Amino acid sequence: MTKHHVKGWQAIQDEVLRRIHAREWPPGHVIPNEVDLAQEFGCARATVNRALRALAEEGLLDRRRKAGTRVALHPVTRATVDISVIRQEIEERGQHYDYRLLACDAASPPAPVRATLGAGSSLHVTALHSGDGAPYVFEDRWISLKTTPDARSADFTGISANEWLLAHAPYTHGDIAFSAEAASAQDASLLNTAEGAPLFVVTRTTWDHDCAVTAVRLAYAPGYRIYTRIGAQSDSAG
Repeated sequence: MTKHHVKGWQAIQDEVLRRIHAREWPPGHVIPNEVDLAQEFGCARATVNRALRALAEEGLLDRRRKAGTRVALHPVTRATVDISVIRQEIEERGQHYDYRLLACDAASPPAPVRATLGAGSSLHVTALHSGDGAPYVFEDRWISLKTTPDARSADFTGISANEWLLAHAPYTHGDIAFSAEAASAQDASLLNTAEGAPLFVVTRTTWDHDCAVTAVRLAYAPGYRIYTRIGAQSDSAG
């Protein structure tokens, strides 16, 4: 066996990717086990495990207990969606950003939100983000004060909850859904559209391990388009 002294799990990931793309390990091929790969690369088994786990999460490897690790027969290309700062999103469009806090109150959330954030008081923040004076997105957010107690004293008149959370509340993962919804009376009034008009809506919950941080509904004004990347890794940072 030829030894390759590779440093770091990312370097091992790159080498495994090279072998897959070069068809040295074709689809369905059972790759060497972690012990053998660690010996080949001159590193700890845990380093190999992290590299293979990352590739499995991307859909390129199929890992099964007792069956070993195979190159996926039908690799899944996964899109990456970043949680962006709305201010930056608008400014990158070349527009002047404007933000208006509508309300910020500690309250008990409705049952569906409470089921996610848990019992106890939460902070309800609503705000309107605009570009060049035109409504861009209506933000309707609940923040868990149990998970993020500092939010109680945050001044959301000068900074949006979206931007404040990304800077002050770390999270480990999130759930996100995209839908088309008919504009409510409140949506229509804020977004300058007709009640019942179709809107692009994002609902998202972010978590710090087992504790929910925030649940938000983002209703975008008509004409909004979303962009994402396919087949590329992203370090996104609610």
